[in-house]
Amino acid sequence: MKIGIVVPFSWSYWGGVIEHAEHQADALETLGHDVRIICGHDPPGIKTKLFHPRTGRHGSLPARVIPVGRSVVVPANGSLPNIILSVPTSRRIRRALERERFDVLHLHEPMTPAICVATLAAARCPLVATWHAAGKLGWMKMGVHMWGFLIDRIDERIAVSEQARATAARWLPGDYEVIPNGVVIPPAADPADRQNHLVFIGRHDPRKGLAVLLRAWSEIRRRTGARLRLIGTDPLQARLLLTRLRVSDDGIDILGIVHESVLTDELLGAKALIAPSLGGESFGMVLTRAFACATPAVASDIPGYAAVMTGETGVLVPPGDVRALADGVVELVEDEGRRQAQGAAGRRLATERYSWEDVGRRLDAVYARAVA
Repeated sequence: MKIGIVVPFSWSYWGGVIEHAEHQADALETLGHDVRIICGHDPPGIKTKLFHPRTGRHGSLPARVIPVGRSVVVPANGSLPNIILSVPTSRRIRRALERERFDVLHLHEPMTPAICVATLAAARCPLVATWHAAGKLGWMKMGVHMWGFLIDRIDERIAVSEQARATAARWLPGDYEVIPNGVVIPPAADPADRQNHLVFIGRHDPRKGLAVLLRAWSEIRRRTGARLRLIGTDPLQARLLLTRLRVSDDGIDILGIVHESVLTDELLGAKALIAPSLGGESFGMVLTRAFACATPAVASDIPGYAAVMTGETGVLVPPGDVRALADGVVELVEDEGRRQAQGAAGRRLATERYSWEDVGRRLDAVYARAVA
């Protein structure tokens, strides 16, 4: 089939849904499908600098990406996503759909303007949709009244977790199949012989809990001597947060947005991932990334993470509890035998439940149903 993956965010700024779509495209191409990704793009220049204070990836777009508009930062669900709201977007969507003539379209966060809403209105082929978010989603109160009727155009509904399914069904009752986010499994990953590094992955959004981690850092650093590697966090915003919290940057390396291969290398070489999110996470995507690299995690005990974590793959601590986070990290790092055993268990879990090979086959079956 020719499949269009529709994402309402900007390719230029790293995020879980964009990453999901790129790996989804890889998995579907492996199965023999012809795939395009329709999303936003913010090319380098004065206009992008004006609207986006954080750094992004502004290089050449992959051939399979079809850009349809610039993005703006819109606070939503405790996060700061880059959503495309430019006026020409609807026209560009219609032109792209007429030109590409897709057999099926797969929309991520389908009720999000402007890309997904315009696609729902203009599409003339079967539609599949995936819901990722969990939480109150207060903006949906307006969305349901303004364009909620378009939900009837969707042939197959998917949620990445039970939390995402419950959130979507609260606003849009119906049947949802739960298919988790996939993860790329590196060919080899040894939990032993790791650098004394700890990794945090996430944007500078309050719900990601970076402030909690930084408050705990001096104690973690004192007791373990480890270095903290911040990935996905804008360097300027991280520096401002350190200053506001009056926390020393001793032992902290701010890597910012990095290439996929660099992120994998960081996880393959680290002793643990720290995921101190405060809530709003429908699925532990950063956890499965770490598990695939045989890296255990210390994470907040929130529903989206608890659904992925097991007692054999890491440690759960109360969200927002600085002391519990510090103790959890120190206890894991100091017990090398336990740390290696949890790393190995995490890799088995990621391979058995979350590999893109398996997720791709499940999506393929959904597309076959939709087209039939």
